[in-house]
Amino acid sequence: MITQVETGSPNILAFRLRGKLHDEDYRTFLPGVDAAVAAAQGKLRLLAQFEDFHGWDVQAAWEDFKFGVRHYADFDRIAFVGERRWQKWMAVICKPFTKAEVKYFDASEIETAWAWVREAS
Repeated sequence: MITQVETGSPNILAFRLRGKLHDEDYRTFLPGVDAAVAAAQGKLRLLAQFEDFHGWDVQAAWEDFKFGVRHYADFDRIAFVGERRWQKWMAVICKPFTKAEVKYFDASEIETAWAWVREAS
């Protein structure tokens, strides 16, 4: 399940990802992101918080890949906040698929992640 988190800024998107993601999750999630990108003045920032996250089914993984390709240059910072070592590797793996600066934060560092995403460039 993907749940949008209120950020107080039109140029910062945040989502909480829980459980195992399916393509239905992306069908509800992606239109909002596409609309935010279209309305943005400049690049967006993204915070993805993984809680009790179990990965993707095959179709959802494909949707996630297409999302990355479609929005390759739309973000300037992406923060991954996770609970497991493999989630840290996701931050490393996604770097070639985005122009954004990507950082991983442990779940205990959530406030630091928010500060980094909100920090002026």
